[in-house]
Amino acid sequence: MTAILTQPLAAAVFAPFGDVLELKSQPDKLINQGLCGRHHDLAEMDFHGGRAGISLFDAQPRSFPHTLDMVERHPDGSQAFIPMSQTSFLVIVAPDQDGKPGTPLAFETAPGQSINLHRGTWHGVLTPLSAPGMFAVVDRIGDGDNLEEYWFDTPYTVSRP
Repeated sequence: MTAILTQPLAAAVFAPFGDVLELKSQPDKLINQGLCGRHHDLAEMDFHGGRAGISLFDAQPRSFPHTLDMVERHPDGSQAFIPMSQTSFLVIVAPDQDGKPGTPLAFETAPGQSINLHRGTWHGVLTPLSAPGMFAVVDRIGDGDNLEEYWFDTPYTVSRP
């Protein structure tokens, strides 16, 4: 197996794959009589031939070392993962190389971070690192097959540095 080490999730490094959703140092505006900071329009949702839907996912926690043997992508829509607790999760993405995934990158979110994967981005499955693994997911709802999987001939092992 080939080893991959996680890195902290940072917007600049993650930008080719999607958006990092997190609070800014200052909200874009205060609402609700000044008692709520609105951090506005943090992700570019992108759907082809469908509509945005909100689903709840309840995933089993995983641990390190993590075996990565498959990635998937959604050619018709972006996909946002928003944890419903202040825990971290593992995010795995891979660049596209002629219709197949290239070498994967692994990120560990900080509590309070969420992600939005760009349409067509190769990514690992939802991988919470502790319970509860409850996420709100915003993605494409519509007709057609919006899932493509790729199984690696040789799995990767993902570990913390």
